[in-house]
Amino acid sequence: MSKNSSRDWLERELHAFAAKLTPGSLILDAGAGDQVYAPIFQHTRYEAADFEKVDKVYKKPTFSCDLASIPVEDGRYDAVVCTQVLEHLPEPLVVLRELHRTLKPGGSMILTCPLWYEEHERPYDFYRYTQFGLKHLVEKAGFVVEEVRWLDGYMASVTHQLRLMKRHLPWKPSDFGGGLQGVVSAGAFAVFRLFLSPLRWAANAADSRNRYVGGGLPKNYLMILSKPS
Repeated sequence: MSKNSSRDWLERELHAFAAKLTPGSLILDAGAGDQVYAPIFQHTRYEAADFEKVDKVYKKPTFSCDLASIPVEDGRYDAVVCTQVLEHLPEPLVVLRELHRTLKPGGSMILTCPLWYEEHERPYDFYRYTQFGLKHLVEKAGFVVEEVRWLDGYMASVTHQLRLMKRHLPWKPSDFGGGLQGVVSAGAFAVFRLFLSPLRWAANAADSRNRYVGGGLPKNYLMILSKPS
């Protein structure tokens, strides 16, 4: 179990997706970054594409390019992996159509992206997606939706909120509006702050063990897509 159950679930889902690919299949990791998930696809022929403009660590991709224009022929790939990338694309539909173009008829794609997450990798952070917005975009791009579901469970969202609260909860009574109510609120949240770390650990552990989807909201959605034959 890692400190981020969402990553645990993403890794599990990628293993499940990879297990269905024939050895030697050609795959594209679109927006691969540091290519941390490449070992999961070691039984395939793995290619990566990224534009390498965010201030973070990259591993040199096969193609350094805008995902809206990947320099390969039509129908090159048996499968496409696109994880936690769509929110960083100013024109997501254009990129989805490009990924559809590069995928073979009958090929598959795994797509994940956030519904609820703070701004990150600024200034390349443009959107958050409901399942309905995702379905609209991918179908408009020509994909068939095989599955759409939560990537992680509600306790992953709780874990994330607790992390943000530890970092951003105000301290001063004036931050709570001042007066007696401000003093009481500041005191109450000061006590609550003592429990944030153990609660966060418990919520993360719970989500890693069981993806609770009975209520609340996910941090991320997952889709399995196909290109019609």
